[in-house]
Amino acid sequence: MPAKPFDLARGKLSIVATPIGNLEDITLRALRTFKEVDVIACEDTRVTKKLLAHFNIHTPTVSFHANSGAKGFNKIIALLEEGKRVALVSDAGTPGVSDPGLDLVSVIREQLPEVIVEAIPGPSALAAAISIAGLRAPSFYFYGFLPQKKGREKLLAEIAASGRASIFYESPHRIMKALDSLARSLGPGRRIGVFRELTKLHEEAIVGSAREVLVYFEARPDKQRGEFVVIVEGE
Repeated sequence: MPAKPFDLARGKLSIVATPIGNLEDITLRALRTFKEVDVIACEDTRVTKKLLAHFNIHTPTVSFHANSGAKGFNKIIALLEEGKRVALVSDAGTPGVSDPGLDLVSVIREQLPEVIVEAIPGPSALAAAISIAGLRAPSFYFYGFLPQKKGREKLLAEIAASGRASIFYESPHRIMKALDSLARSLGPGRRIGVFRELTKLHEEAIVGSAREVLVYFEARPDKQRGEFVVIVEGE
């Protein structure tokens, strides 16, 4: 029997948002998609399998992350060429936002234009932080994770100098350095917000001048852990 023509196979790539903390934030559509696809491509299969086990889902998983390289891309491409349905997830939040999902979708659109790419929207740390900030950010620059070294201070200086709101993600290893830089650069009337462990047990939102927020975290080393979203208010 001849192979099924690819244009009839209609592979599908579903970009699925997953909870950033609270598992109850998963959508009904995401759960249905996980059950219907042939395979789930995960940033870390161990993390995703915990989510799947919680909802009694047993769909096979494969690894796809920032260090997967050409081998990882080729694995997903081969599945889609076979007409398979693939769900792409990151460890938390919406794939494509500060993770290699962006590059995968770009490659698929270029190399396999016949493949259907669909969004299964849901949790996003960016949107969650904006919704509870109360800060002026009608338009903003989003930086994702700031560089660890090269160009980092230059970007922080640009953020301080910009009249538009700026938002970035930060790790516990660098949050204090970022706050110190902002406290030295921003005027006392310019507010920032730091949103820690969104939707998780120890969720916290601290809003004030950069100096006030820095002092708050300096006095509480135990709160320097977790994942952070930082919003610098526009002028």
